[in-house]
Amino acid sequence: MSKRIMQGTVVSDKGDKTVIVRVDRRFMHPLVKKVIMRSKKFAAHDENNAYKVGDKVRIEECRPISKRKCWQVLSGDA
Repeated sequence: MSKRIMQGTVVSDKGDKTVIVRVDRRFMHPLVKKVIMRSKKFAAHDENNAYKVGDKVRIEECRPISKRKCWQVLSGDA
C-alpha cells in the first residue's frame, strides 16, 4: 500500500520533535459551484527540530509514533 504524501505549512513548532502542519485543499461546492478552501492540521514527526513556523513542508504517512502523530516530515520547501 502506498503512503499518502501531502504538503502544507508549519503553524507550530512548540513540541519536541513535533511540528503541526496545516494542509489546505480546494474543491468545488457541489450545489453552489463555487471553489471552497478547507484546511486540516496534522501533527508530524520532525526528528531534528529543523523546521520553524512558516516553512513549507511535505509530510508522509507512517506508523503511529504517538497518540496523535502518524505523519513524518519528508522535506522542506515543498
